Amino acid sequence: MRIIIIFLLLLTSCNTFAKTQLDWHVIKSNANHLPINKDSLYFLTNDALFISSTDFAKLNKLDLATNEISTVLNFKPIDGNRAQAITVQHNNKTVVLGGVVNGVKSTRVNVLEWHDESQSIVSKQLANLPRSFSKISAQVFGQNVYITGFDKQWYFFKIALNNDQQQWTPLNAALFTDLNIINSELVVQNNGNENRIYAVSQQSAEQSSNSNSKLLLHEFDEAANSWLTVTSNNPTELVDIDKLVFASPLGQSHIMVVTQGGKTLSYNTITKAWSNYNKSDYRFHKITQVQQHSYAVVTELNTNNTVLIKGEISNTARDFGWQNMLVLVIYLLSVVMVGLYFMFKNKNTNDYFRGGQSIPWWAAACSIYATMLSSLTYIALPAIVYQTNWVLLIGIWMIIAVAPIAVYVAIPFFRQLDATSAYEFLSKRFNMPVRLFASGLFTLFHIGRMGIVMALTALALSAVTPLSASDSVLIMGVLCLLYCTLGGVEAVIWTDTIQTVVLLIGAVVCFAVIIAGLDDGFNSFIQIGFADDKFTIVNNDFSLESITSLSIWVIVLGGIGQNLSSYTADQAVVQRYMVTKDPASAVKSIWANAILAAPGALLFFCIGTGLYAFYQLNPEKLDPTIQIDQIFPTFISNELPMGLAGLIIAGIFAAAQSTVSTSMNSIATTVLTDFVRPFNLAKSEKSYMSLARILTFISGVLGTLVGLIFIDPEIRSLMEAYFKVIGMFMGALGGIFILGALTKRANSVGAIVGIISGVSLMISAWKYGWANGYLYGTIGILTCLIVGYLVSLLFPAHNKDLSKLTLYTMNQ
Repeated sequence: MRIIIIFLLLLTSCNTFAKTQLDWHVIKSNANHLPINKDSLYFLTNDALFISSTDFAKLNKLDLATNEISTVLNFKPIDGNRAQAITVQHNNKTVVLGGVVNGVKSTRVNVLEWHDESQSIVSKQLANLPRSFSKISAQVFGQNVYITGFDKQWYFFKIALNNDQQQWTPLNAALFTDLNIINSELVVQNNGNENRIYAVSQQSAEQSSNSNSKLLLHEFDEAANSWLTVTSNNPTELVDIDKLVFASPLGQSHIMVVTQGGKTLSYNTITKAWSNYNKSDYRFHKITQVQQHSYAVVTELNTNNTVLIKGEISNTARDFGWQNMLVLVIYLLSVVMVGLYFMFKNKNTNDYFRGGQSIPWWAAACSIYATMLSSLTYIALPAIVYQTNWVLLIGIWMIIAVAPIAVYVAIPFFRQLDATSAYEFLSKRFNMPVRLFASGLFTLFHIGRMGIVMALTALALSAVTPLSASDSVLIMGVLCLLYCTLGGVEAVIWTDTIQTVVLLIGAVVCFAVIIAGLDDGFNSFIQIGFADDKFTIVNNDFSLESITSLSIWVIVLGGIGQNLSSYTADQAVVQRYMVTKDPASAVKSIWANAILAAPGALLFFCIGTGLYAFYQLNPEKLDPTIQIDQIFPTFISNELPMGLAGLIIAGIFAAAQSTVSTSMNSIATTVLTDFVRPFNLAKSEKSYMSLARILTFISGVLGTLVGLIFIDPEIRSLMEAYFKVIGMFMGALGGIFILGALTKRANSVGAIVGIISGVSLMISAWKYGWANGYLYGTIGILTCLIVGYLVSLLFPAHNKDLSKLTLYTMNQ
């Protein structure tokens, strides 16, 4: 115990104090002076800032890349060029509301769209504002424009953005009047579960409990047409506030607030904690924002000049460091050397695809664990738990329920067939077209899976290493092409084993550092978790709408479906059944994997909640511009000692590679075994061996290209995307295996119709959102099973020898 305490103290002494701040810089044009004042209309689109002329008759265009300004077109007040107008951005459109024309308040609303080709702005008019407001704030949410405005009292309205004929619909505005609000700004941000409209409001000093005005935060529930009070874990940051000028979304979970006197705050909608950034020396009038950059019209306090400034969020987190980079490079090169070592052991395709059936059961178990979870678990699972709770835990634990099926049904079934490809069974049970269709579906799934894993890992690591997301994808892809193409499945399995050991030890160390960083250690972890319902495991919703949520029945059935598909129809797992020397060793590997997966999942759920507690108590350490999926690697890089952080980051990097290499090897296995061997397309075993390496290489190239496509900062959680991909493809595949094994009447016609029906239903669920993505696998299994069986009854086939091909005839 003494050694552990000393170790934790050493770790905490290495913690860096990462602090976020907002830096403002004056923008100077080629004329050294921008034609702007505090009443100017200005808005952002693409890479340009448009600013009205002083007479509001023209627009000037400021190129944000070169800071050069030019007059681009005549633009009149009737088109939207009005003094003091409010603007809000939506995709490539700008909504202009109200303003002043010749000293008279306007109620006109315009939607502007800039066209690069013609260098012109198209202005479309929406219905006029219902009143002439002296104060107004607006946001676009979904396809509607929402406004809150003051004219003797507060009002709250919405209107459809794409409907020229619709009028403004009144909504509940009691909040603003009842609490004596003097200023309010609307913001759209995600609360960890869904996007919501927030109102950041300033309460007058008379209504406040002290002599200073303070900020209030509320969330709008449109279904109930009511406002909900949003709690704060550090409300002392919200008092003594001067005039509220601006509030906007920042990153994926923050709301930035700026006051006229230059005070800047941000609120994390997940941890419910405020951060107080550095104060600027300007008097703020108007602010607009694009991506992570803010542009503000301010008055310089020293010169009294009105200027345009640009604000950028920066974080004082430490650099990745040469120590971490050295560890990363050495680790990755070591993985490649493993592949080179096994290259000389592969004499034929049995060695290349099945490791000569000489892999120890414990190594096979680690490989299955790494294949099923790997970097997805290490990065995405803590991130999704950080922003939600523990409802996914039971679904992951369904591996324990499915393990007996894999042990007593799947392993004996595939071992007696002595199959290299899982889909050999389908040609024997049904026919060759069914086998080829299923094998092709599996190939598409694993190419998509490679892309998701590489993109997720690359996006996360780009936040903490000098590498860009694209660089990380390319490095992972190239290294995988080297050691997987050369070493085959044995290289994959042994690197998987190394990753499992490094990552699990690293996860334990990370959780210890998190606990050491909390004010009251483990007690804070427990108290914060229970206080904010972060330990919620069961969602007892059994309503008709619960199919779209993570309710308990969705989690249980979805978890069973996903695991059942993987352990019966996924070549990457089935291949592990065949690499051990005998069925008993394969059985041990499954049980060991299940035993490893249960506490392993619990550990990563604890890490996710620990990150929530850590950043709630240390809000200034969290960079608001990072994606949610980057939060755990960012913590590792900033809070762990140099070298150790590099080792764990390298482990995450290599874990992604092991998952990708597994997919590469499995794809090559299925393509060679299902599409090449049955048709005798190669002349000799040496030719098959060469072709195996070529196919492995091609699959790696395709996966890398998909990974580059998946690098999208707008994707909020790649774990959710993965659940949808695995369900959409593997559900139907699992269904067709179960159909063939459980029934003697199923035939090839039923199998084809069943699998097509399963995939089609999943595509409709994805497109129309009528089911939660976690349930896709189970729906695909049931659809394929039911439709396939019924169609087989309608179109009976000739009798076929089913010896050893169903559970009823397995011993014949």
